[in-house]
Amino acid sequence: MNAATKKIIIADDDSSIRLVLSQTFTRLGYQVRATGNAATLLKWVSEGEGDLVITDVIMPDENVFDVLPRIRKERPRLPVIVMSAQNTLLTAVNAADAGAFEYVSKPFDLEDITAVARRALSRPADVEASRAQARAARDERLPLIGRSAPMQEVYRTIARLVGADLTVLILGESGTGKELVARALHDMGRRRDGRFVVINLAAVPRERVETELFGRNDGDIGKLVEADGGTLFLDEIGDMPLDAQTRLLRVIDGSETAINPRTGRRPNVRIIAATNRDLRGLIQQGLFREDLYFRLNVAPLRIPPLRDRAEDIPDLARSFLLRANREGLPAKTIDGGALDRLKAHSWPGNVRELENLIRRICALYGEELITARIIELELADQQAPLRGQEGPVTLSGLVDRYLAGHFATFPEGLPPPGLYDRILEEVERPLIALTLAGTRGNQVRAAEILGLNRNTLRKKIQDLGVEMTRARR
Repeated sequence: MNAATKKIIIADDDSSIRLVLSQTFTRLGYQVRATGNAATLLKWVSEGEGDLVITDVIMPDENVFDVLPRIRKERPRLPVIVMSAQNTLLTAVNAADAGAFEYVSKPFDLEDITAVARRALSRPADVEASRAQARAARDERLPLIGRSAPMQEVYRTIARLVGADLTVLILGESGTGKELVARALHDMGRRRDGRFVVINLAAVPRERVETELFGRNDGDIGKLVEADGGTLFLDEIGDMPLDAQTRLLRVIDGSETAINPRTGRRPNVRIIAATNRDLRGLIQQGLFREDLYFRLNVAPLRIPPLRDRAEDIPDLARSFLLRANREGLPAKTIDGGALDRLKAHSWPGNVRELENLIRRICALYGEELITARIIELELADQQAPLRGQEGPVTLSGLVDRYLAGHFATFPEGLPPPGLYDRILEEVERPLIALTLAGTRGNQVRAAEILGLNRNTLRKKIQDLGVEMTRARR
């Protein structure tokens, strides 16, 4: 069936959108019928009209999420593309659960929507009725906020992944909400009745990582067994020691078996990992296993930094004000000037830094209205510059920004004990690895460059798990 014989039904109460889409698809050679209400849409579908439906969510007579089940019952293989200006995670996931082929946010790009339409017409929709159960059980108060284009892509990816049981690797800077995304994948997925178990590998001493994750022979179960039937979230996977990486890979491959003592069976766990580090760079430095990276990176999901979605800041700020008030802090509002100042900030600590700032203002300032002056006072002592005003890059400046963001990712702004050793280790590992790579594994030369005793260097190589680069003969 070519384009000229395929018919597209367009349903939207906005006549201008109907006109634009009708003209676009007609020029591409499709037959088009357009309506402004759900009743006519259902009538045409029941009469066998259309090879594809493109519809808005909110119609004058009905919500399309109430209409979609009837379309599925009448024409289960008819692909439906859902459009909405309510660009939230809930809309995207509801569209997927209701059986939509794809969700497109408004305003849309004509090239994007025509590309989606071609995909929909080139293959039959494969919709399972069981998706409706997830929609009925879902909590409407979702943790992710934002209507920006970068967040729309996150929502679409989450919507595609909730129905699968794939390993997911979440990438993003500190404070972007990686754990919230992981929890959303769990709470909306097949394992929502199981446990969501978190281990922050940056907060666990290196010598205890394997015990925390895999347990001990004396019957003390680890996080892997604890998550049996649910989801194991490996936060900051880039900080996992190499020995633990090797063991995790063996468990994933099935060559090493961890037994749940309660069931006598191997634990059935979905793994979601997250990191704010460049894993490919760590692989090149010999600090992360490439084979483990490929096993974890089945479904990558990148979370945008707050500076790349500044238009979401007003919604986030108001949400944090409401949350602070529910937790007993004084009720406050925020004016446009303050929001503009927040949008201009670079936010090295991302969403967590913004939330901490709002909570601090609610606790420390008596004014009911938050103005630009208050925001300026709170940001004055912070060294993160405005976008476009960065000075020369120095190691000290990078450390300042990194630590500001790192502190902002923890409740109350305080990381767990052992920070000093963890930060030194993060600097030492790449420093030694890169120096050894530069000397092609010549430890005598590397020790000289680093200004270390050779025995000290050898011990650090062993303690830090730095893989050696052998000199070519």
